[in-house]
Amino acid sequence: MKRILLSRPMPPATIEAASQLFEVEIRDSTRPMSPAEIRSGLAVYDGMMVTLGDQVSAEILQDFGRPRCKILANFGVGYNHIDTQACRNHGVTVTNTPGAVTDATADVAMTLILMACRRAGEAERLVRSGQWEGWHPTQMLGLHVTGRKLGVIGMGRIGQAVARRCHFGFGMEVGYFNRSEKETEVPATRHETLEGLAAWADILVVATPASPETHHLVGASVLGAMQPHGVLVNIARGDIVDEAALIAALEARSIGAVGLDVYEHEPLVPEALMAFDNAVLLPHLGTSCLDVREDMGAMAVENLRAFFAGEDCPNKVN
Repeated sequence: MKRILLSRPMPPATIEAASQLFEVEIRDSTRPMSPAEIRSGLAVYDGMMVTLGDQVSAEILQDFGRPRCKILANFGVGYNHIDTQACRNHGVTVTNTPGAVTDATADVAMTLILMACRRAGEAERLVRSGQWEGWHPTQMLGLHVTGRKLGVIGMGRIGQAVARRCHFGFGMEVGYFNRSEKETEVPATRHETLEGLAAWADILVVATPASPETHHLVGASVLGAMQPHGVLVNIARGDIVDEAALIAALEARSIGAVGLDVYEHEPLVPEALMAFDNAVLLPHLGTSCLDVREDMGAMAVENLRAFFAGEDCPNKVN
């Protein structure tokens, strides 16, 4: 029976499904694996179910010719913490769990859009502080969401799910920036430049996968092109947004608000960012629903099962 390491405590259904097929060991820490733990795992286990923060780098893999571990089944759709080319060079297959995360992540995008535009976080803090003095006509005026212009950076599964919600639910006009033209369920216009999209949109949502090419894709030039009332939302990966440039834009009041579920160096969140009332900050809640996490686990286990059965992995990425 193949030995499999689960790098974090997983939903019970995921553990049960894996245990029916493999000899399973569960790492009991909720923190990312250290480089030493990853090296050990590559040497000791036949496969590992890894997740966000478990950095599998070329530097670690260079210690091996062909490690015992032949598959990394990533629990999550994003896999920028894994050097997939280095894994390929060392005979390690990498898989992920797309699809299962789409709707939940798009729902969190809507949460951030509404909270940032309508100043909901700031408003709740006011009520909890006991300093709310009652309704009046100019109290905490925010940005009306219905009928606004939505700009989507990355029109993949999640980007299109956000666009559907915004168009059908809030009557928004949709524009997007993508490497290629996309067929979409909703009317959507592709913009040739990211700065052009940022200048056009009232609300700009980052939904593109992280890669070396998208590192700091949203930087000073994009933020500088946004309208003064513009709202930036990031539900993708933190390093797609240049956090220092974002803080500078907020300090200069050149954008209206920001809603973040991810951070460049998470779990570190800069104190400067936390000081802004117009910043809505969530602790990477994108897929934080039990049934969604169970679906992700089922996909990861199926990738493992298929690999060791000699079948094509449903969600191979390298």
